[in-house]
Amino acid sequence: MEQIKRILHEVKEFKVAAVLTPLFMLLEVFCETLIPYLMSSIIDDGVEAGNMQHIFIVGLLMIVVAGVGLFGGIAGGVFGAKASTGLARNLRESMFNHIQTFSFSNIDRFSTAGLVTRLTTDVTNVQNSFQMCLRMAMRAPASLVCALVMAFSINAKISMVYLVAVILLAIVLFFIIRRATATFKEAFPKYDALNASVQENVSAIRVVKAYVREEEETKKFHKASKAIRDIFTKAEKNVIINQPVMQLTVYTCIILISWLGAKMIVGGELSTGELMSLLAYCMNILMNLMMLSMIFVMLSMSTASVNRIYEVLTEESDLVNPEKPVMEVADGSIVFKNVEFAYKEGAEEPILKDIDLEIKSGETIGILGGTGSGKTSLVNLISRLYDTTKGEVIVGGRNVKEYDMEALRNQVSVVLQSNVLFAGSIYENLRWGDENATEEECRRACQLACADEFISRFPDGYETHIEQGGTNVSGGQKQRLCIARALLKKPKILILDDSTSAVDTATDAKIRKAFREAIPGTTKIIIAQRISSIQDADRIIVMDDGKIDAFDTHERLLETNEIYREVFESQTGGDGDFDEKEGC
Repeated sequence: MEQIKRILHEVKEFKVAAVLTPLFMLLEVFCETLIPYLMSSIIDDGVEAGNMQHIFIVGLLMIVVAGVGLFGGIAGGVFGAKASTGLARNLRESMFNHIQTFSFSNIDRFSTAGLVTRLTTDVTNVQNSFQMCLRMAMRAPASLVCALVMAFSINAKISMVYLVAVILLAIVLFFIIRRATATFKEAFPKYDALNASVQENVSAIRVVKAYVREEEETKKFHKASKAIRDIFTKAEKNVIINQPVMQLTVYTCIILISWLGAKMIVGGELSTGELMSLLAYCMNILMNLMMLSMIFVMLSMSTASVNRIYEVLTEESDLVNPEKPVMEVADGSIVFKNVEFAYKEGAEEPILKDIDLEIKSGETIGILGGTGSGKTSLVNLISRLYDTTKGEVIVGGRNVKEYDMEALRNQVSVVLQSNVLFAGSIYENLRWGDENATEEECRRACQLACADEFISRFPDGYETHIEQGGTNVSGGQKQRLCIARALLKKPKILILDDSTSAVDTATDAKIRKAFREAIPGTTKIIIAQRISSIQDADRIIVMDDGKIDAFDTHERLLETNEIYREVFESQTGGDGDFDEKEGC
């Protein structure tokens, strides 16, 4: 019940439309209920009595009633569509906005494909169910009750046939829906797997083609698609029983009413017009029962979607601002005090252990380490993308938990390992760093990142359109654009997480030289696998198995640290890279 209440909260400004829809549907039901009664009057008091005036007056009344009913149906449809589409829009906006507040650990709990499914397929299911509830869930029961009342007012004995049919169908429907609901709950998580397959294949289509894996990817998609088909086939096998049961009931009722009605007409207990009305009410009652069964099927399908949407809307971010956050970062100094970190609570082994570290503002710090040594995890704690499990991280003389997260992240600019560009012009991508940046500032940042040289060769220059994900630029060009974007934030701390790996050594050296000369007051942290990228740093951190193995200058590390010396010798000797010592 709490889930439904939370979902309905998103109706918001469409409440009037949501209220008007069932009211117009009730108007339609009232008019539909009157028509068989008026038809009976025409037959009994007009046709059989030969009273043309009565036929004319009641006929006009029927036309008016039908017109009003038609208006009610159309208005109900219009307002129902407005309310349901409005609910879907608000739901998607609320979910999307709430997802923006998630920490990295929150996002880790939901797969990307799962979030996409919840924002699209699940919301669409809720939208359709809500519209059906506003229209049919009000119309069908009201019409059913009105038709039963009118039928009993005409002849209670024959109307008992309806009552028995309604009770039997309700029992059958209960068992059908109960079985179908359990099956539908299994279905929607299968959409996550399907979306994951599509997303992965499309985003990595160049790799798929390069390795000639089209057939394998097709098989993977077929498997995910077949899983959805099988689960829905199983659910539909339960639901499909509903149709023949309904039809059997309808035809049985018509036969019984015709037989009983004919006997009563002969016995003078029932008129021909009344029998016609009873048959009309019979179809009305049973058709509304079929509508109700469709509503229950739709609701059983949407129940799983409601729960999945509710999970996203009620997910609380692991990271929250303090009551009185600090809004200004004093400088780029960084201190780690006895820090431990694990991505999951209760993990057997933390990713980072016993981290004690002090970096002065304006220093250039290199970080070197093997795959899985904790380099990225270390720098993620600086901008509070994750919180420490133990200990504290201090930036600008304050614990990062004391800052307003937006203020902190605006001063800690991170170029992540996975460089992402968005669909739009180069200018639009650069202004992610500063939405108010001038063209001159954009060009200056690109010059520092050595991106201006290739941008100027594009026919459209800085107005060149970047495809989604930056697929129309090379890896090195993408990295340099991401560095320029980060520089536009004018941060006190700049973190490059292996962000020049696709750049040649000469360009890498130019970028580092530009950093030294143009942003001397900014603390620069450079994660790299190439020693040439960090050997001129003020100090270098050597990480091994989640710990700091050494922290010193290039020269001192060559003398005192075995790991660093082995890497240096292997790279300068041309025999391999850092990961070769681990068999990679």
